[in-house]
Amino acid sequence: MSAPEELRLLPWTTPDGKPCYLSTDSDHSRLSLLADDVEATQLNSGEQVLAGARAVLADARAGEHAVRFALTRATESLEDVLRIAASRGERIEAGGT
Repeated sequence: MSAPEELRLLPWTTPDGKPCYLSTDSDHSRLSLLADDVEATQLNSGEQVLAGARAVLADARAGEHAVRFALTRATESLEDVLRIAASRGERIEAGGT
């Protein structure tokens, strides 16, 4: 007996910003594994962006351009992390891994 098919929120959006979902009955499908890899990359990138933003904020001489750039990147990373958290939360509630 196979596992029931579930919808997984993917870690990317459509070009117009709408969420993408994967309907699968396996956490080990090619697209599921690709989504896992993208999530790991996004989380790693978020750590790097956080370190960069902290460095900009710690620099009293950082100009408006540097602060705006750091905040823009931090906002993008936060969107990614929130999407990953929502996806993982949905999978935990559904009894997934």
